[in-house]
Amino acid sequence: MCGISGFFHFDTKRNANAGTLKKMADVLSHRGPDDEGFFVNQNIALGHRRLAIIDLHTGHQPMFSEDHKIVLIFNGEIYNYLELREELRLHGNKFTTTSDSEVIINAYRTWGVDCQNRFNGMWSFALWDDHLKRMFVSRDRIGEKPLYYSKFDESFIFASEIKSILVYGVPVKPRLEMTQLYLSMGFIPAPYTYYENIYQLMPGKYLLIDHELVKEGTYWDLPDISEKDLINDKLHVEREFSKLFHDAVNIRMRSDVAFGAFLSGGLDSSCVVSAMTSHTSKPIKTFTMGFENKLFDERPLAKMVADKFKTEHHVGVLSSEHFYDALAKVVFQYDEPFGDPSAIPTGQISQYASKHVKMVLTGDGGDEVLSGYTSYFGERFAGQYQNLPATLRKILLVLARFSAKPFRGNLRYKLNRIAKVLHASDLTFEKRLLSKLCQISPDELSKVIKPEFKMISFNEFYEEAMKKCRFKESFYKLMYFHHKVTLPGDMLTKVDRMSMAYSLEPRIPFLDHRIIELLFSVNKNLKLKGQLNKIILRNAVANKTLPKELLSAPKKGFSVPLRDWFKQDNLYNEIKQMLLNKKGNTILDESRIENLIDQNNQGHTDAGNFLWMLLVLRKWNDVNQQQCSTS
Repeated sequence: MCGISGFFHFDTKRNANAGTLKKMADVLSHRGPDDEGFFVNQNIALGHRRLAIIDLHTGHQPMFSEDHKIVLIFNGEIYNYLELREELRLHGNKFTTTSDSEVIINAYRTWGVDCQNRFNGMWSFALWDDHLKRMFVSRDRIGEKPLYYSKFDESFIFASEIKSILVYGVPVKPRLEMTQLYLSMGFIPAPYTYYENIYQLMPGKYLLIDHELVKEGTYWDLPDISEKDLINDKLHVEREFSKLFHDAVNIRMRSDVAFGAFLSGGLDSSCVVSAMTSHTSKPIKTFTMGFENKLFDERPLAKMVADKFKTEHHVGVLSSEHFYDALAKVVFQYDEPFGDPSAIPTGQISQYASKHVKMVLTGDGGDEVLSGYTSYFGERFAGQYQNLPATLRKILLVLARFSAKPFRGNLRYKLNRIAKVLHASDLTFEKRLLSKLCQISPDELSKVIKPEFKMISFNEFYEEAMKKCRFKESFYKLMYFHHKVTLPGDMLTKVDRMSMAYSLEPRIPFLDHRIIELLFSVNKNLKLKGQLNKIILRNAVANKTLPKELLSAPKKGFSVPLRDWFKQDNLYNEIKQMLLNKKGNTILDESRIENLIDQNNQGHTDAGNFLWMLLVLRKWNDVNQQQCSTS
């Protein structure tokens, strides 16, 4: 796990500046505190910051081929590097290190850009081929590792994080028309960023750059399948999943440093810990982050799993005292507005775990690949609900909304959620999806942004993101959207930035591409049964190994009690000060924001997550203005 950066001048006679490269790498030191390395030759510059996990002594980068004609900088891990090394030896390749980086170089020499299809792992890398005078840039299939780039100054500039590209000198120009999309989804989806002229390389894609052009290609995509072709063989799927899951866990435990696991107390991370214990005789180090608010706290469940598998268990507690530090950390690490509040506990548990280990396995991705979110039950319910008479649906919605008004706090939040579900179930899938993503109603969101500002709407983005989806049924459309948009844009971005902020490498078994290809092709009837989700995981792993109390525990997710934090006098006054009465032009309607703050404070609505998104946006804007004034 590392940080990479570099640039390529299209004018071959223009020499790269080593000082600029050094500055680009320095701002990524948190991603790689163990080592640094640079390659500067004529018009090309490649920089690397290393977090040493495999081959601690001879894995220095940039790494060169035997004839020094191929140069590699690499962020990530190739988990099947041992198997590939043996295969490459049969092709006549020689190895002088035990690193997976050298496997990439020899795989490229043997198979060219098709080498990407041979890798099982997470990565972003840049490889300079001096024979072809061409740079080859690749990002992993799912998007676990980030890769940003810009075409500016008659050059191609790239890095693991946006801050490194800004250090090169790409102008800090906010792309304000992305604000509505950010406030709708909580993040900026690829290929966009919140900056003009800076983009994300999409997962499963690669770039070829030479002195004439930048050419994009696709080497992997989700299975091209429709409902009629989905797998219905329950025993086959569960057997195959069990085999792949255990192998995915096993190869992700390959490490030359101490490692452990994040253990939330949920089904996914508990199954990962269960599988880990079957592949080692040593106690697994597990890490849990709890909350003082019991509605959000999973410490008891995590302890149950830790006791079951005799792990070396470590527990931390997150409270509102961490709020200010967390806000500053999020704004710095993400470089652009990122509004998922679960970045707060992710950062805290990463900081806590990094004091004990350098790598962890996590249960992230399980909800996406197993269709485990409660929204999948929602799609099933929507189909049934729309079969009711229209008059009855209206009566039920009015009753749900009216019954919530006399109450405050948790009961009102629950009744409001029921009303929201009923309202969303009567919509088209596209509108229902937006209502689920939005932390306030889409109608209210449209009023928060002043009407004179032109925005890129969610509907415009949705149409582009879903144009290759062959599914007609809403359950599978949701599955496609999660894989393509929210998994790489939200979940994996959150995990990468917050873990790497503390030089900790996360590995995610559920995102092994073999598992994704299998489960994406499975009929929904094998995934949901009655009110139980993740049936495949339950039958293949959980029912055989986990405590029964955990199997029936309600899903909580890695959420934060922001609605309660923001009611505290100090935070209530602070967020008002931060969000209101700002000098200068703003695209947000502060009267609407003030109303949301007060409604949340009075317990009439849960606006905590949305207020967090606004705070991140405001704080990012303040930092951005300071950067512009000093540049």
